[in-house]
Amino acid sequence: LEDGTEMEYPINQNTRELPYLRNPDILMGENDLTSLSYLHEPAVLHNLKVRFVESNSIYTYCGIVLVAINPYEHLPLYGDDVIYAYSGQDVSDMDPHIYTVAGEAYRQMARDDKNQSVIISGESGAGKTMSAKCMMRYFATIGGSASETNVEEKFLASNPIMEAIGNAKTTRNDNSSRFGKYIEIDFNSRYHIMGANMRTYLLEKSRVVFQA
Repeated sequence: LEDGTEMEYPINQNTRELPYLRNPDILMGENDLTSLSYLHEPAVLHNLKVRFVESNSIYTYCGIVLVAINPYEHLPLYGDDVIYAYSGQDVSDMDPHIYTVAGEAYRQMARDDKNQSVIISGESGAGKTMSAKCMMRYFATIGGSASETNVEEKFLASNPIMEAIGNAKTTRNDNSSRFGKYIEIDFNSRYHIMGANMRTYLLEKSRVVFQA
């Protein structure tokens, strides 16, 4: 092992299945899982652990996918200075972050003049709602409204409403969403936010056992 401890791995005589191969030390803590020599579940989990424990990094790329670990605490990663630092930067030039995904979607929308979609998925308590809020803040900061109506402020002010409807307490999350959310953000020809709307789907009635 990494600490020098020796362990014997028994081989199943029926399957003759060999243990997973270990990645070399130079690849430990890579910010993109596709860079690993051996890509299997133990290697992925170990790499995520190394980045989280040793580098305090909660984000890791897996190709075009961003893997996020919920630290269950507030981290200084989402201020306006961080937003502007990531704005306009290429994905490969910056450390993995939710703002790189948001920035790439915004740039492709402006460059190709086509709608963009970002899928945020994960188990209960993984941080999906928080990730959506971070992306909304990025769009509101970079694509802020040029009018006096301050659409972007109203846009961000809708966050408490987004979290207040259809949620329930679980063993992992005190405010777990009971349905999927489809958030549509509208931009004008100058790529400023004009408005947004939210639709819900796949209500998990089986997990809502009583009325609060």
